Amino acid sequence: MKNRVYALCLSALFALPSHLLAADAKPSTAQQAINNSLNALFLVRLETQRSIGGFYMLNSQEQDQRYAKQAEANLVLAQENFKNIPTPSSPAAQTLKVKLEQDLSTYSNELRRLISVLKEQGYTDLQPIADLASLNSSILQTSKDLEAQIQQDNQYTLPKLTQLAREQSLLIQGIAADYAARSGSVGASFIADGEKQPLDKLSEQFANTLLAMQKDPTNTNDTKKSLRAIQVKWRYIENSLKNYNEDSVPFVIDKYARSITKNLEQLANQYASLNI
Repeated sequence: MKNRVYALCLSALFALPSHLLAADAKPSTAQQAINNSLNALFLVRLETQRSIGGFYMLNSQEQDQRYAKQAEANLVLAQENFKNIPTPSSPAAQTLKVKLEQDLSTYSNELRRLISVLKEQGYTDLQPIADLASLNSSILQTSKDLEAQIQQDNQYTLPKLTQLAREQSLLIQGIAADYAARSGSVGASFIADGEKQPLDKLSEQFANTLLAMQKDPTNTNDTKKSLRAIQVKWRYIENSLKNYNEDSVPFVIDKYARSITKNLEQLANQYASLNI
């Protein structure tokens, strides 16, 4: 009897029109395409943030050329990830993508120019750096707006923990960039954004969000392991960030922030694969 019922179910399934079966597969494919676009946008934001951090480190570490190479590599990755974003369907999203492309091009050219100036004469004026920081902020905001618009157009929302892991990556890189700017007596990030929170407040935000992520009941053994690795590295630099006016250790902050970001990227991919 069971075999007969199973056979009838199979017959009914194979009897369905092929276009209906294809329709069932489309949402998964479409969702993957959306996720790919959102991930590319996230990486545009992250690599852009890393690039300005590299420039600030170049300025604060006596023109150590490895930071110039880092900034250049980050720029290349930002531009490559931008190319992976398909043309959006809505006019609003298309407008945002055009603006992002223009700002990214201008920013890349200006950052490369300032790196050359710094290499040739050993210093740069503050106003061009402030302008660069403003462009950086514009790219981050436009990317974020485009991400929101794509989700709105497709009636889709990124899973909570995936989004949190990505935002933590951006936050720790932003913290490292601000720290390097302060250490290099640049202060451009504060000229560009007068409402930016102090480093101790940003560090507290990172710590609180990390704790909330650790407490989330949907974590698996693998994601818990990734979170522990992040926590260990975070503890190593947390006090320096909270007491940023007392000691200046930009090399340590930059090194650990980049390492934490890699862990967070891995964690975000884990969460994305679990759809949480």
